[in-house]
Amino acid sequence: MPFDDVAVVVRRRRDVPVVIAVGANLPTDDGNDPARTVRAAARGLHRVRGLRAVRLSPLYTSAPLGGPAVAGQPDYVNGVVLARTSLAPATLLARLLRLEEEHGRTRQVRWGARTLDLDLVQYGDPLAGTDVRSATTDLTLPHPRASERAFVLRPWLDLDPDAHLRTGRDVRAVRDLIPSLVDQELHPLEEGTSR
Repeated sequence: MPFDDVAVVVRRRRDVPVVIAVGANLPTDDGNDPARTVRAAARGLHRVRGLRAVRLSPLYTSAPLGGPAVAGQPDYVNGVVLARTSLAPATLLARLLRLEEEHGRTRQVRWGARTLDLDLVQYGDPLAGTDVRSATTDLTLPHPRASERAFVLRPWLDLDPDAHLRTGRDVRAVRDLIPSLVDQELHPLEEGTSR
């Protein structure tokens, strides 16, 4: 019997793991110190529609890295957020940039001090071959310097001891990348400590 009032709709919902680096080294206009801002950003990520299972790593402090703009900057408070998302990479990036703006982030100097920095480090699972690789002016995945940043790798490893990151054509265990970064000092931020 034919039906002309019935429709079948198939929706595919991608749900992939994502890694987001979070850091800050300036107070916000409303007086939040960097540690408080990082924690507030993690709570903000819980409210992003299409992002779920949001977990914030323990926080660390570290000296700024980058170009000449880092001279004289205060130390950073850094952590990593692991989550799952159904959002497309560009959409997720747009939500991260909006959250940065809500916390007073301005982009005047590359590697300059900031109230909040949210970097999309990895989208998908490189071990399963589902990670997205992108090299556009708007989005580079995986993050091109993540493998060189102890302040990304150490907190990530705290949350996921089996974490892996694509580095060029290879996929490497995060724990194997850390020993080459011993010159980058990290100091655990005690729970409840503001800085």
